[in-house]
Parts: sequence; structure tokens; C-alpha cells
Amino acid sequence: MKRIILSAIMLIGLAFTTQAQDISKNALGLRLGDNNGFGGEVSYQRGLSDNNRLELDLGWRNNDNVDGFKLAGIYQWVWNIDGGFNWYAGVGGGIGSWSYNNNNDNGTFVFAAGDIGIEYGFKEVPILLSLDFRPEIGAVNYYGDNYSSDIALGIRYQF
Repeated sequence: MKRIILSAIMLIGLAFTTQAQDISKNALGLRLGDNNGFGGEVSYQRGLSDNNRLELDLGWRNNDNVDGFKLAGIYQWVWNIDGGFNWYAGVGGGIGSWSYNNNNDNGTFVFAAGDIGIEYGFKEVPILLSLDFRPEIGAVNYYGDNYSSDIALGIRYQF
């Protein structure tokens, strides 16, 4: 029985890895979500293989009350659903810094992050739309209760 279950798991895994991928070598754009007060992020994706890529996101905030930045790096696995539709999951982490201007409170923080989402790459124009969920667990000087999550819409130019 164990061999049958193991064989079924291996065949399912093989089915996911043999589907043709259509991820671009580079994609640059915006990831628009709450980002824990940092707002939208400038997002860059770099294809590493047919079904793996690295995503780097930089969010920043600069106003009268607070200044800060947050840089996240996520290693992602991409699986094709159908045509230009893909789903992806990834793990990574990041670093950030914040400073409240009215009370001289500031700090630098690090965090671990996950990512799961769905995307569609248009064939006629080199645009990639995505919707993802990113939970984060903070370590040093992370704000709040050391956990946060973000749902974001991404739009990127593929080249």
C-alpha cells in the first residue's frame, strides 16, 4: 500500500514538472498592496530556470510622520495551470528600516516570508498580472505582534 501511495505522489509531481512553462526571463513592475504601511512596491522578477524565479520587492514610505523602506526577496516555484495561467509558491525573507519623525523612534528589522499566488501572462502584449498572498514573520524590531500578511495585485512588464 505504501508503494502505491508513493508511486501516486511521484506521478503527480512528475505531471506538474513536465508541463511547459512560459515564465519570462525578466519582469519589472509594481506590486500593489498594503505592505504593512509601506504601500506599493517596485517589483522585479528574474527567471532562473523553466519553473523557478527570484522576486525582489522594494517598498518605501516617506511622509511627515514616518520614513522607511522594506526589501523582500522571494524564491518562487511556478506551475502552469493552462495557457498563460500559472500558480506559484515561494519562500524568502527581507530587511527594512523605519523612523517616526515626531518622536525620534526608529529601528531596523528582518523577517521571513512566504508567498502563494496566481498569474496570467498575456501573449499579445508583454504584461503579467498577478494576485498573491504573502505572510511574514518578523524577528528583530518587527512592528506589531511579529506577524503580518499582505494581499497584493501585481502588474509587470515582461522582457
